[in-house]
Amino acid sequence: MKVLLLALSLSLTFMSSNSPADHHKETVAKPGVYRHVVCFKFKDDATKNQITAIEKAFAALPSKINSITGYEWGTNVSPENLAQGYTHCFIVSFKDKKGLEAYLPHKDHKAFVEQLLPILDKAFVIDFVAK
Repeated sequence: MKVLLLALSLSLTFMSSNSPADHHKETVAKPGVYRHVVCFKFKDDATKNQITAIEKAFAALPSKINSITGYEWGTNVSPENLAQGYTHCFIVSFKDKKGLEAYLPHKDHKAFVEQLLPILDKAFVIDFVAK
């Protein structure tokens, strides 16, 4: 009887927990989210401290610009050797295109760009609407 109760208890616990499929549903973006993808290739003489300052300055923008609804970033870890010197990728999300249109001319975005330009070799930017 104790084994049956334990089995029933475990079954109920398992059934009430979120399955991996349910978790995936929660993390997928809603259709229509506007994504702004930015990749940087820094100048060869850019120092680690300068690059770290850019990482921190970019990460501060979501707290300064209300139209940003999501932000993530990372450095290239691809084994394919196709990055063409780009080392950093940033993904900034907005509810819609109007969010990006408010972001680009925003004074804090412009100040960030001014900080970035002296050490930036190239930037790659692509925007897309999540499907």
